[in-house]
Amino acid sequence: MIVQKYKDMLQGKSVIRQLSEFATARGQEIGYENVFDFSLGNPSVPVPQEFTNVMIKLLQEKDSMELHGYSQSLGIPAVRDKVAASLNKRFGMNYTGNHIFMATGAAGAIAHALRCVTQEGDEVLTFAPYFPEYGPYVNLTGAKLKVVPADTKSFQINFEAFEEMLTEKVMAVLINTPNNPSGIVYSTATIKELARIMEEKQKEYGHDIFLISDEPYREIVFAGVDAPYPSKYYDNSLSCYSFSKSLSLPGERIGYVAVNPKCTDADIISVICSQISRGTGHNCPPSIIQLAVAEVLDLTADLSVYEKNKNILYKELTSLGFECVEPGGTFYMFPKAPGGDAPAFSEKAKKHDLILVPSDTFGVEGYFRIAYCIDTEKVERSLEAFRGLAKECGL
Repeated sequence: MIVQKYKDMLQGKSVIRQLSEFATARGQEIGYENVFDFSLGNPSVPVPQEFTNVMIKLLQEKDSMELHGYSQSLGIPAVRDKVAASLNKRFGMNYTGNHIFMATGAAGAIAHALRCVTQEGDEVLTFAPYFPEYGPYVNLTGAKLKVVPADTKSFQINFEAFEEMLTEKVMAVLINTPNNPSGIVYSTATIKELARIMEEKQKEYGHDIFLISDEPYREIVFAGVDAPYPSKYYDNSLSCYSFSKSLSLPGERIGYVAVNPKCTDADIISVICSQISRGTGHNCPPSIIQLAVAEVLDLTADLSVYEKNKNILYKELTSLGFECVEPGGTFYMFPKAPGGDAPAFSEKAKKHDLILVPSDTFGVEGYFRIAYCIDTEKVERSLEAFRGLAKECGL
């Protein structure tokens, strides 16, 4: 018999995917260039030429089995060493290769991190607005995701609600900064206060509470924005990273877990992750991609287009009367939906061929997400559609 809980999940199809499918169908009618599809967070800038050059060189010069054979279950040792060295140089940490576990993107990294530090019946806290896949990520482990209500004035952390919800059953706190969907970057003050509260609760409850930091947008931070490295401020931290956004490599599914050297059992967590892989199937990321990213760890794609797009949209939308906390990074914006009914507003937007994601799926009502990882030329052409939508909404 097919397990019922997975059958039930078929009824909860992603709103984001549904909107993307609508955009594709509408594009077949009027030309996709005329559909302003802000639904999916799919990087829009090319991979760095340096990465392409490395791939070519590897294919020309390396042994076939080294490139295409299974890597070790923890990842290729030389790659792990290079990742550790890069993080140490950038953030003043003390990682070694033994603290790095190579994973299939940030999703694979989070899958391992959660299973390392929680078991059935435990609770995991995250903060609204949040990436909706956190639900299945956490709940399908047997732990239970609890969502701390948003501070909609700033989209930093609602600490009053957090302290109330940080009960003895909580074994992990899952954060995402820079944040999808708000585009907000948690400040140093926010991370320090988060760490202080968690440290106090660890002492009070007599057990570890791990910070799992989901960081695929780490490199997309705009000029002048305070963007701390969370693991610097809290010992029991696991940093989950993906190269999907920094190098525009989402289809290659490559990332890692970086285990804070000061955390409990730091020297064996990566090895534990390799055991977790036996049950999740997230094991042995592609060898050639590990080798390639190791040669360009301190490079990124040309991410400046995202800040350019943000500036265009933020200026225009706020001038039209939309309320929005200005993003500090990522390629997302999270304005208020006029009238407060986000799904109804999203339906109105469709009439203007604007594909905007209602906020309910992110754990907050009355907002909408714009994923502006599209060509700047198309962003500029979308402004007239936004003007028409604003007029229809009485702004």
